[in-house]
Amino acid sequence: MMRKRSFAHVSEIETIKNRKKDGIAIPLKRGAQAKTSSTYLEYVRFVHNALPELDYSEVDSSSFFMNRTFSAPLIIDSMTGGTSEARKINQRLGKLAQDHNIPMGLGSQRAGLKSEELAATYSIARKNAPDAFLIANIGGAQLSKGLTTGEVKKIIEMIQADAIVIHLNPLQELIQPEGEPKYTGVLAKIVELVTEIDLPVMVKEVGAGISPEVAIRLETAGVSAINVAGSGGTSWAGVEKIRAVAAKNKIKIHLGELFWDWGIPTAISLIQVKRAVKKTPIIASGGLRNGLEVAKCIALGADMCAMAYPFLKAAAQSTDSLFRYMNLILAELKGTMFLLGSRNIEMLRGSKYKITGALADEVNEE
Repeated sequence: MMRKRSFAHVSEIETIKNRKKDGIAIPLKRGAQAKTSSTYLEYVRFVHNALPELDYSEVDSSSFFMNRTFSAPLIIDSMTGGTSEARKINQRLGKLAQDHNIPMGLGSQRAGLKSEELAATYSIARKNAPDAFLIANIGGAQLSKGLTTGEVKKIIEMIQADAIVIHLNPLQELIQPEGEPKYTGVLAKIVELVTEIDLPVMVKEVGAGISPEVAIRLETAGVSAINVAGSGGTSWAGVEKIRAVAAKNKIKIHLGELFWDWGIPTAISLIQVKRAVKKTPIIASGGLRNGLEVAKCIALGADMCAMAYPFLKAAAQSTDSLFRYMNLILAELKGTMFLLGSRNIEMLRGSKYKITGALADEVNEE
């Protein structure tokens, strides 16, 4: 009996490792971006300021969030862990978070509860970022299945986190060959964690967006921030569809193709959630690819922005590539602010823009 349990445990860990490897390799090598949808940020157009009345060197991108000041309104969004490839990536991302003073989210940490080996692929971030704002991560489906508050606290301790995010991924769980599309009682569990954990409890989607109705429920639950994570970037339905092909699961393949572009585009989700909630900070993510798009989201009402795929792509190459990419993002953001005459992020929030096309049709209906 003991041997069977041991073997099952080893098999479970290998399954987790393989799934985590796929979560890195498929977006980077196979392609799983949106096909027919977009973030709708292309329908936001800034009004150029030919008299900015400041020097580029005066532009200050620092941003205040969760009672801390960061160098930019940018978060390294939750990505990975649970495999040797992820360990290397989290090591590099941790160094970036430390050196550039920006928050960093870890990938779903359920795997880290299974073994010390897997836990080390997450805790490496803290070793490289002793002073950075790190965000622990667990899924709504795991809360529905009965993950205890004690286990959530272990996840927090794993990286000595400054906050925790609960990711909502019903679409991904639906398509994933070994998925667990179980969401009964998730909101009640979120309320419980908000009450029992002495850290900020955030909630995020993973690429299908947050509706205003869901945002209101989350604000009522008392969460510390909402990450809308809209559609238009990496499709996790697409990632799981590709995995389903390898698993020869015909129903999952069909569902993955059908729902590949499912979701609320990032700009729509951001605008609608901003209108719906009264006080909860909003994080914009989902398909953001450059500093201009970060600036657009700030102008639309985001308190912070988050990016995953671009950081993953750069970190998978090398530490130098990652730092070059960060410098480029900052140059793009500060360049946009200069062209708008925005000396700081607060001025950027009040900058002039126009909403056009399909985005105008959507948000002006309300």
